[in-house]
Amino acid sequence: MDEMLIHQLGDTLYGALTGRTTIAPLTETYPDITIEDAYKISLHLLDRRLAAGEKVIGKKIGVTSNAVMDMLDVRQPDFGFMTDAMRYDGEMPISRTLIQPRAEGEIAFLLKKDLIGPGVTNEDVLSATEAVFPCFEVVDSRIRDWKIRIQDTVADNASCGLFTIDENAAIDPRKIDLVGCEMEVSKNGDVISTGTGAAAMGSPVNCVTWLANTLGEFGITLNAGDIILSGSLVPLEPVVAGDVMTVQIKGMGECTVQFT
Repeated sequence: MDEMLIHQLGDTLYGALTGRTTIAPLTETYPDITIEDAYKISLHLLDRRLAAGEKVIGKKIGVTSNAVMDMLDVRQPDFGFMTDAMRYDGEMPISRTLIQPRAEGEIAFLLKKDLIGPGVTNEDVLSATEAVFPCFEVVDSRIRDWKIRIQDTVADNASCGLFTIDENAAIDPRKIDLVGCEMEVSKNGDVISTGTGAAAMGSPVNCVTWLANTLGEFGITLNAGDIILSGSLVPLEPVVAGDVMTVQIKGMGECTVQFT
């Protein structure tokens, strides 16, 4: 795919993002699109956001659990960039910012040191992490009806939407069992899903290690101060204005968000 078309598709996705509209799947219109093409489109989409004044404050890994893979019929993880315009703590205005939002409970990592792949190990990740805390990511797709293949979600910045964290629930990653920790997600007072750290590629630490090494192949680093979203431990949940959701992680704490 030539550079002109890559920029054109990145511009189209940016227009869908800012206009809160959807487009046909890229894989439908361009059946020969590769994952490498898709990441180049994603980087151009990011350039448009940065040119508009946003700042990168972290990265995310997506499609890490079997539950999410089954729901989206996507069979490998991907990554995206988180900007300051995506973070809302306590109250999240999805009705004026997103198109077809779905919430997922995650564990977020706050880095105190850079991680530069390839060659990053799980021990490197733990040593570089200042704290972990509960998180909601509300993913969104500019692709019509979530009819995505891996190339579609990659190009669309890993279907990034908005996110919220509760830094008051932060804990040293070495003081919690990140594999066996239990997550419970409730919506409007009712428990709707549960999971453990093992649901995300065997451990959220495995996810961050994969992310650091995969980004390294593109010359991109995980940086001190970055917030890293390590992937959902539970199925995606559609949300609308008026919903209230809470994620609780035993040994860590909870995070609550109200959608408006």
